[in-house]
Amino acid sequence: MNLRGIVAVSGRPGLYKLVGQNKGGYVLESLDAQKVKIVANITTTKLASLEDITIYGEDDDLKLVNVLVNIVGAKGTVPDAKSDAKALKSFFEEVAPNHDQEKVYSSDMKKIITWYHLLKDLPLFTETPAAEAGETDGIKTEEKAEKKPKATPKPSNAKAPAKTSQPAKKASMTSKKGV
Repeated sequence: MNLRGIVAVSGRPGLYKLVGQNKGGYVLESLDAQKVKIVANITTTKLASLEDITIYGEDDDLKLVNVLVNIVGAKGTVPDAKSDAKALKSFFEEVAPNHDQEKVYSSDMKKIITWYHLLKDLPLFTETPAAEAGETDGIKTEEKAEKKPKATPKPSNAKAPAKTSQPAKKASMTSKKGV
């Protein structure tokens, strides 16, 4: 599953695709049916990438990506986010069995289910991230990174260094007045 570029914006419902960045902020496109483009202010807006979001676990934190994969493979239907809290908790026990029940609230579960319903129609579940792909064209990505980069060309207006450095000429301080 490839969630690169999909973000949640603080203070705004839904999910957004990071399109670009300009002076004023981040250019985001909503993933819902409206496809609204907004510019989120860099200084005041907090973005959270779905790749980096974790859920409190009893032993270790659970990655959101793994929980979404479990939701895809879940038996039966995924409940609606508006269903009662008891149904959400029982479903969440099935897809994330090691989550911390005291720290993960029903509002968090509703948010994750809502995100799933936004993402399920996109081709994200079939894509693999570049890091997981491992090999491309028979060469491992580690080997590609170890290759020496090519020298960058110098700009055409760059001055060539002097071959020999000579001391600066001394200025003559003698006055020609009164001669």
